[in-house]
Amino acid sequence: MIKNIKEKYQELFGKNNSTYRAPGRINLLGEHTDYNDGFVLPASIDKEILFAIGKNNTESTCNIYAYDLSESYTFDINNMAPVEMGWPNYIMGVVAEVYKKNKIIQGFDMVFGGNIPLGAGLSSSAALESGTATALNDIFLLNFDKVDLIKMAQMAEHNYAGVKCGIMDQFASIMGKEKSVFKLDCRNLEYEYFPLKLNDYQIILCDTLVKHSLASSEYNTRRKECESGVKIIKENNPEIINLRDVSLELINNYKGVMPDVIYNRCSYIVEENNRVLEATKALQENNIKHMGELMYKTHEGLSLKYEVSCNELDFLVEQSEKLDYVAGSRMMGGGFGGCTINLVKRENIEAFKRIVLDNYKKEFNIVAKIYEIEITNGAEKL
Repeated sequence: MIKNIKEKYQELFGKNNSTYRAPGRINLLGEHTDYNDGFVLPASIDKEILFAIGKNNTESTCNIYAYDLSESYTFDINNMAPVEMGWPNYIMGVVAEVYKKNKIIQGFDMVFGGNIPLGAGLSSSAALESGTATALNDIFLLNFDKVDLIKMAQMAEHNYAGVKCGIMDQFASIMGKEKSVFKLDCRNLEYEYFPLKLNDYQIILCDTLVKHSLASSEYNTRRKECESGVKIIKENNPEIINLRDVSLELINNYKGVMPDVIYNRCSYIVEENNRVLEATKALQENNIKHMGELMYKTHEGLSLKYEVSCNELDFLVEQSEKLDYVAGSRMMGGGFGGCTINLVKRENIEAFKRIVLDNYKKEFNIVAKIYEIEITNGAEKL
């Protein structure tokens, strides 16, 4: 793929270029906890976006080409605004954040493309933002540290893509480490790596190939619902800043006090934070069975309490639960479509694929896609 990206750059721009990669991510546990100052357990993966980029000796003209879409876009650094076209916003958003930091860059040319399935919940947008930030930091000698790049990539999504995402996706794309997951504290950005020793198991993603239109609007709605819950709790507990500070005992006291929907949203987040901490112990003890049990509990919470699943995701998880060689399964990502993440015994992977694909096709008349995943390093120059 990188050969194609470099060749396209030469064809379009005919100059020397530097090449970079930025990976997508999985998240073992900790879904929707990041924007609640909670804990997450992500890793970067071997689905990635590749970049060829170089200065073009103009003051402010930037030419970008999306290889997989065969689409191009040109913008002026001094006159940027979000556009309906969509994908240029992730790049322009990063450039805008650079300027907010009082750093100066000049015009550049870029070609990018990759193999992160769009709409699968693997954070292709974060990879695009993180790769752009990493590349601009390098070629223009901006001297930002990695945490700066992560925050800028996140703000690009807030301000130019209009999605008030947490920080996990960008953090995972930049800070990932081969054969490891990491627990990230989304309040203070402290993180700790844990070796992912799956032994007889493999991470398998099942892509529903559906993306229900609720996804973006409901994401922002869930955030507001959580904030509403915190406001109610703070009335008698002023020390509470976010759901991260709420214990299971405290949230249970609000059952029947706050509206049912708000209680369900908040109690899921509190329970999920506890599951992430429990999962790190399971990883240290190499207890894949318990890890899988926690994944099933997370899916139940996402489906019934947080209500971000859908029939297709629920069906795939139900199929996995019937198979004794699957340790755990859950929906992954923002919800309303995308992928399930599954821990499947290596010797049974082909049987798993056959059963899941056949049953899903019969139920929805859709041929799902299945990906075997390896854990890689974060964004880097090639």
